[in-house]
Amino acid sequence: MGRAFEYRKARKLKRWGSMSRTFTKIGKEITIAVKAGGPDPSSNSRLRALMANAKAANMPKDTVERAIKKASDKDAGDYKEVIYEGFGPNGIAVLVETATDNTTRTVANLRNYFNKKGGTLGNSGTVAFMFSHKCYFHVAPKDGVTVDDLELELIDCGGEDFEMDEEEILIGGAFESNSDIQKYLEDNGFEITSSEFVYEPAEYKELSAEQREQVEALIEVLEEDEDVQNVFTNMQAGDEGEE
Repeated sequence: MGRAFEYRKARKLKRWGSMSRTFTKIGKEITIAVKAGGPDPSSNSRLRALMANAKAANMPKDTVERAIKKASDKDAGDYKEVIYEGFGPNGIAVLVETATDNTTRTVANLRNYFNKKGGTLGNSGTVAFMFSHKCYFHVAPKDGVTVDDLELELIDCGGEDFEMDEEEILIGGAFESNSDIQKYLEDNGFEITSSEFVYEPAEYKELSAEQREQVEALIEVLEEDEDVQNVFTNMQAGDEGEE
């Protein structure tokens, strides 16, 4: 079992640990997807993927439908996706994905968190070059189909990472390949149980247990902010895998 597979599963479980927070995050992503591609999932691939994520997170169907309907209203509030960059304690690179309707509020809050936890919020480009933007699809196994089969088919679609256990297949690729990978999986009858976009560092930085706790304290306050969707770092955690 590859480390990337265990890492992605662990991150998914951690992110979905708080149900109310998860519903809020998915709701914002649905709003953004509907604003960009319309409310019909049959013609909006990103919305279809988010509906699968909502199902995997046990988000009630009527809650999803209300989010889509609300986002379709021309008077509905709009969210702007903004990436913020900085350094946490011990020189750890930090990328913060936000979905906000008030960037002035968001940047002020983030700067305060960084300062209080021994970090520094930087400008655009401060650490982004250290990360690659990637997509991951969690797919239900299909009778008669092996990981090797999928790898042969999906390499031309941009697939790069392939792992499998008894519960699911994990397929990863560059962010730019997400539409092609999703289309292949849907066209060939695979069930996408969830998907995600992530920023992965080219290299991980090892820290002591005490240093990791300092970085995790920053991550925790960042993730508690209502405007923050995801936090990515180049910190390598201890025995639990990469963070």
